[in-house]
Amino acid sequence: MKEINEEVTPKKSLNFIEQIIEKDLEEGKNGRRVQTRFPPEPNGYLHIGHAKAICLDFGIAEKYGGVCNLRFDDTNPTKENMEYVDAIMEDIKWLGFQWKNVYYASDYFQQLWDFAVELIKEGKAYIDEQTPEEIAAQKGTPTIPGTNSPYRDRPIEENLALFDKMNSGELEEGSMVLRAKIDMANPNMHFRDPLIYRIVKTPHHRTGDKWKAYPLYDFAHGQSDFFEGVTHSLCTLEFVSHRPLYDLFIDWLKKGEDLDDNRSRQYEFNKLNLNYTLLSKRNLLALVNEGLVSGWDDPRMPTICGYRRRGYTPESIRMFVDRIGYTLYDALNDMALMESSVREDLNKRATRVSAVVNPVKLIITNYPEGQTEELDAINNPEDLEAGSHKIVFSRELWIEREDFMEDAPKKYFRLTPGNEVRLKNAYIVKCTGCKKDAAGNVQEVYAEYIPLTKTGEPESNRKVKGTIHWVSVSHAIKAEVRMYDRLWKIENPRDELARLQKEEGMTPVEAMKQMINENSLEIRPNCYVEAFLADTKPLDHFQFQRIGYFCTDKDSTPDHLVFNRTVSLKDTWAKLQK
Repeated sequence: MKEINEEVTPKKSLNFIEQIIEKDLEEGKNGRRVQTRFPPEPNGYLHIGHAKAICLDFGIAEKYGGVCNLRFDDTNPTKENMEYVDAIMEDIKWLGFQWKNVYYASDYFQQLWDFAVELIKEGKAYIDEQTPEEIAAQKGTPTIPGTNSPYRDRPIEENLALFDKMNSGELEEGSMVLRAKIDMANPNMHFRDPLIYRIVKTPHHRTGDKWKAYPLYDFAHGQSDFFEGVTHSLCTLEFVSHRPLYDLFIDWLKKGEDLDDNRSRQYEFNKLNLNYTLLSKRNLLALVNEGLVSGWDDPRMPTICGYRRRGYTPESIRMFVDRIGYTLYDALNDMALMESSVREDLNKRATRVSAVVNPVKLIITNYPEGQTEELDAINNPEDLEAGSHKIVFSRELWIEREDFMEDAPKKYFRLTPGNEVRLKNAYIVKCTGCKKDAAGNVQEVYAEYIPLTKTGEPESNRKVKGTIHWVSVSHAIKAEVRMYDRLWKIENPRDELARLQKEEGMTPVEAMKQMINENSLEIRPNCYVEAFLADTKPLDHFQFQRIGYFCTDKDSTPDHLVFNRTVSLKDTWAKLQK
């Protein structure tokens, strides 16, 4: 029996999806087997919303000893290509997950075609020649029944012949569709004779010109799940109303067999929505195509590759997803929570270094010219096993311009004439003045060092109220630093985008240009970093002391170092909004 005062780690409660799965396992459904799938459409790069689905799909399978497959929903060849397939695979692996098998919806094109033919023969599907506008008009509303298509009772043989023509290439796109014959008066609009096949003449990235008729999502998705043996098909909330159709098509596929204990089951969870973030592949693609960002991996983009390039870690993203959880209602999550997750993770892993992003020269006038000292700098105070590295102290140093003020307010504890500060890892110095140019801009700052004030020396405990960082002028490396901030200045850009289009008549691109935060990227080309960073590689993580967390960019070379700010040390955005 545990002592009363013994610390016990509380057991984490199950989310509602886990509760459902444990109940299914307890009831013996699907032979007590768990199989999930992550089914992205390869029409763009994955964004942070997909990360939530990835963590759920792969995490559930891992937790319950099951299987998670990757299946590309490649039923729309006009928007899909192998570039996106490769990028999606890279992102999933980077997040720390591995699929059991890779499938494609196109693997099942023949099976889906054969199933559609069977539905036509059974009188459950027909070819409709109405225009999209006519079909939409005769569907009715949620409170008003729809009206039957004039082609609804077309003879079976005629339907079969026309379906073959849809795939022969002799018909134009939009001229015909195949619809399931269900119930035009059903209160669920998805049951009102949904479209299940349409004509697309664009060559497919895997099947080439073999197919001209392609299944739509509602017809391909559930059947693909069933073909693969998926037990738990996890979708976002907008698919709640699709679930009855999902179940009906599977029932039709198996011709009424009793599937209660052995079928694919769809369950829904809330999407990930972030403030100051726009999540939509269509809009993200527009940003890229219009040159409003540098590409899919622009560090301001909410894509997984964008976060990776900015310096987010897989662990921080998974931590964030775990914190927001899974529910049955949509909510707008605060970006500050995501930023706090990456701060927490990087605090444990990032090497501390000195970097000066807005430099001014500090001259220690009483320090001997030509003399240098090697000092120890701890790599990470949160992880003493990470060791230390050497930094060089000299007479001339670069410091932040903001760390000197000639006429300072009372509570300014940095360099000002007559004030003492500690130089991080080095001496205490006393400011003696500055030199200005004709315009009054500070060119140089002067100070005198106080001997015996280094750590471990007799006067090291001398009290000062400020500590500043620095790099040696003769030993520093010049670098470019990119200071990234939020791309949008609107808290809910999705709703504002819709409003500007509806009320102001703007195009999506015009609306996005109006909402973009013009200060989302500031390039500092004349920064200085310590020599320790000479051999840095892309995606190395650092804490620039007193400034923020940074990572080495892919554009960085030994001759031109480039660093991206991942996040500031504190949430400065909230203060700016007050």
